[in-house]
Amino acid sequence: MPSSTYRVQVRPTFDLDATASLVTYLHRLGVGAVYTSPLLAAAPGSTHGYDVVDPTRANPELGGESARRGLVTAAREHGLGLVVDLVPNHMSVEVPAANPWWWDVLTHGPESAFAGYFDIDWSRGPILLPVLGDEGALELRDDRLAYYEHEFPITPGTGDGTPAEVHERQHYRLVHWRRGNAELTYRRFFDITSLAAVRVEDPAVFDATHAEVLRWVRAGEVDGLRIDHPDGLADPGGYFARLRDAADCWLVVEKILAPGEELPASWPVHGTTGYDALRQVCGVFVDPSGEPALTELAAAPDFAVEEARSRRMITDRSLVAELRRIAALAPDVPEDAVAELMVAFPVYRSYLPEGLAHWTAAVDTARARRPDLADALTRLDRAVRDDPDGELATRVQQTSGMVVAKGDEDTAFYRYPRLTALNEVGGDPTRFGVTPAEFHAGAAAREAGWPAGMTALSTHDTKRSEDVRARLAVLAEVPHEFAAAVRRWSARHPLGEPTLELLAWQSLVGAWPITADRLAAYLDKAAKEAKLRTSWVDHDEPFEAAVAAWPAEVMADTTTRADLEAFVARVAGPGWSNALGQKLLHLTGPGVPDVYQGTELFDLSLVDPDNRRPVDFAARDALLTRLEDGWLPETVDDTGAVKLHVVRTALRLRRDRPDLFTGYRPLRADGPAADHALAFARSGVVAVATRLPVTLSRTGWRDTVLALPPGRWTDHLTRRPVPPVVPLADLLDRYPVALLVGEP
Repeated sequence: MPSSTYRVQVRPTFDLDATASLVTYLHRLGVGAVYTSPLLAAAPGSTHGYDVVDPTRANPELGGESARRGLVTAAREHGLGLVVDLVPNHMSVEVPAANPWWWDVLTHGPESAFAGYFDIDWSRGPILLPVLGDEGALELRDDRLAYYEHEFPITPGTGDGTPAEVHERQHYRLVHWRRGNAELTYRRFFDITSLAAVRVEDPAVFDATHAEVLRWVRAGEVDGLRIDHPDGLADPGGYFARLRDAADCWLVVEKILAPGEELPASWPVHGTTGYDALRQVCGVFVDPSGEPALTELAAAPDFAVEEARSRRMITDRSLVAELRRIAALAPDVPEDAVAELMVAFPVYRSYLPEGLAHWTAAVDTARARRPDLADALTRLDRAVRDDPDGELATRVQQTSGMVVAKGDEDTAFYRYPRLTALNEVGGDPTRFGVTPAEFHAGAAAREAGWPAGMTALSTHDTKRSEDVRARLAVLAEVPHEFAAAVRRWSARHPLGEPTLELLAWQSLVGAWPITADRLAAYLDKAAKEAKLRTSWVDHDEPFEAAVAAWPAEVMADTTTRADLEAFVARVAGPGWSNALGQKLLHLTGPGVPDVYQGTELFDLSLVDPDNRRPVDFAARDALLTRLEDGWLPETVDDTGAVKLHVVRTALRLRRDRPDLFTGYRPLRADGPAADHALAFARSGVVAVATRLPVTLSRTGWRDTVLALPPGRWTDHLTRRPVPPVVPLADLLDRYPVALLVGEP
């Protein structure tokens, strides 16, 4: 178990050699383990690695096996572990020739040695490949069937005749791309037809897909695995049992838990990748009193209404093929009953029989919403519960997570801009913040049940970075000011779609300063994800052009820009305070904290690919050198030096003094501003953070104090001794956070 991890997005422009060159810096920072994006061979030009094409070798575009070994050597020389991201659910088939298994399946069909590796419905005939457009024709090219840049194999002995005649003899059919969502004959990752699902529930497929990574683990070269998207697997619990038998290492899973949901106790893993902790840590800095004004500004329907509407859009448009495949397994159940059940899930997925309560809740909700389908839902309920390991139950469970993720994260979250700091992976936009009591309860539960699970604030999948969310949380403290500002700005620069417009203003405030090009790219994605005026499939080109032009127009308007900058100046300081507070709580609380690349300084990134922009490590290295020389940053400012100071101090303590970070005990301040302090004690450290700094600035700490556990305490951020009962005005006079270390 590492003391902490540091996530690096390894890609062709920042490959394994570049990652190895970071190791010295990461060691100085205090990191326990380098944590990389997937390292297996991926689709040509992949910038993220989740589109694996060959799991039997390290990615040659990242430097291949020799560069991978070089990273291992560098990490070991500095005492760092290595944690690797692993994708067991799917493989990329976008470029068939790049994936030798898929190429063989297309060549030989059901007779291929790899036919059982992919989740293909062979009963429906040739594999349907939705790649054709409205123009162009098939052609024969170098013993391959080709359509523009797309090339496909020809079964031996079937290559004579016209392209159309050759096509009819193959084990696949090339069809118009729009037919994929309704007619696809293989399971995919969400609604992405270029990612074909893999049947790792088959021991032979498990062995073939995991052999190389497990070789790294058994050689002592990999200390931990992060498992991507377990909800897509046929039997997640069985998969983890098999993986645990094969890999004696740290295992964390990308499982998104709804508030109140727990990881299945039977899974032999160390915990999740930390979205549950993220919701609690970020939410405790949101002022619940701001809810009415921001709700009025958004003028949006109740989130539950938007959520159900968005999920139904996914079942009706994007995942029709998956629902039809389920309905085919239950002939007496209509597709709309299956869809209604998918929409009703209170969590991403039930795990039968462990998740029976969630399953029952979904069935009951669906029955209540559609009494006319009650009998069909009862039949579906009975069929699933009678055979919880059967194909029907398996496919229902695999698909519910797809509907919830696509409906909530990738649709409803973009349609509900009341306070976008709450619209995060694993979040619940209906819960306006997290109380200190709920925060402490969550932290104590992690310490008791999952002390070795990962915790996170920013990931490659978060909708916006931790520091953007920290600044946006301030809007809940100044809701009326923000509402008035938005009305002024929108009067000058309407965007044509109110939901996107409010999201755009929040994005500008949260990520300022941001270039027009970055904001335009983000708004283009947000508009298409929301699927209100345009989408990835059905484009409204005039609207998209207006959205693309909007950021530059706003920034060119000197009046609006000056007004915007003045408002940002109002919230930036409190935002930095929130950012430091949530970072300290994250790094010192229960679990294994992960630092996403670059976030050791203030980082104002939006959703991918914005959060995969190059990181200026030279600037970070220079600031780290100054800190090592004894420099204490004077103020909290845009350089982020104070954040680096907090990160370095906490990570080095976790690595060098793990004995300080056991147990968990909430601490309560006393005095008129007690609610503005959030503090807890571990076995040898006390963390103190400031909450709701705008409201606090109106009165100050006054005579609020914090009583510490017995012992002698020193604030390692300011290097000052701290008395047993310390006035918070004194403790937090320099920084809005304190990290106290006790001495016997």
